[in-house]
Amino acid sequence: MKLVVFILNREELLDEVLTAFVEAEVPGATILDSEGMGRFLTYEVPLFASFKEFMKGNKPYNKTIISVVDSDHKVNRLEELIEKVCGPLSDPGTGILFTVPVDYVRGLRRMEEEP
Repeated sequence: MKLVVFILNREELLDEVLTAFVEAEVPGATILDSEGMGRFLTYEVPLFASFKEFMKGNKPYNKTIISVVDSDHKVNRLEELIEKVCGPLSDPGTGILFTVPVDYVRGLRRMEEEP
């Protein structure tokens, strides 16, 4: 099993990204409101206020979507579908996708258990 984390930089694509999760057979996820460190430092820490010009054009907030998946196939399919929605993840500002191994899960409902 893997924990999939996707940081979506374009909030307006959230519905389409969640549709991609369902299409990739990832039926559940947690969505967190998040903000990048650069934005926080620029706007909240006076010492870094001079970076405002550098940050122009960057979206101030993003969404972080996390889910536990049971196969590499689902991760690969999810990556493919996310890139259809957001564009290549290799492009700056698109988003960040990564996985972390999960060796223990409790309370996770599997798809075959869905009513």
